[in-house]
Amino acid sequence: MTKPPVIAIDGPSGSGKGTIASELASKLDFNYLDSGAIYRTLGIAVQKANVDFMNHAQIVEIYNKSDISFESVKPHNVILNGKDVSMLIRSQMGSDVASKLGQIPEIRDILLEGQRAYRREPGLVADGRDMGTTVFPDASLKIFLTASVKERAKRRYKQLITKGIDATLPDLLQDLEERDKRDTERTVSPLKPAEDAVTLDSTDLTIDEVVNQILKLFLK
Repeated sequence: MTKPPVIAIDGPSGSGKGTIASELASKLDFNYLDSGAIYRTLGIAVQKANVDFMNHAQIVEIYNKSDISFESVKPHNVILNGKDVSMLIRSQMGSDVASKLGQIPEIRDILLEGQRAYRREPGLVADGRDMGTTVFPDASLKIFLTASVKERAKRRYKQLITKGIDATLPDLLQDLEERDKRDTERTVSPLKPAEDAVTLDSTDLTIDEVVNQILKLFLK
């Protein structure tokens, strides 16, 4: 049986992959998966339960008992056990706990099958850091979306300020540089383009321009 198509969009933090993936999912009427949101949401749940991040067994138990879903319409808000946690997971704490979880091989293994379960008809747009390399290696289209670190810091700053979250550009720039280093140097599923991925630099492109380029690649 033919599996539903997948557009896998990977890239560093702040490259715009979440925004682009959400737009694509809406235009194609596909399911949507923000893998980073799953890590952030689980991290928040672990933090709320006051569980040590070294206690992998308890983290797995929390994940198994948690219901994490995405609303079907844009902006695809993240729902944890019936509550909207979209704002909370975009905080600095959400970023920090997600990074910690992402470095634990056992947790990545547990989340792998959970992420693959989002692949349902009529199709899926998935964004993250290892969608095309590890989670969906057979994706119909793989995109590696990038942008300069300065541009990514500006975008993240604008995004946070718009949502009423305090932030400073120097701190965001440093955080992105540190995050890039952790993501690219980790031993399990490091951030890198899949061999058959199309690399798009969005530094000087609008959201519509990036979305249209990806749609052309997918529909050709």
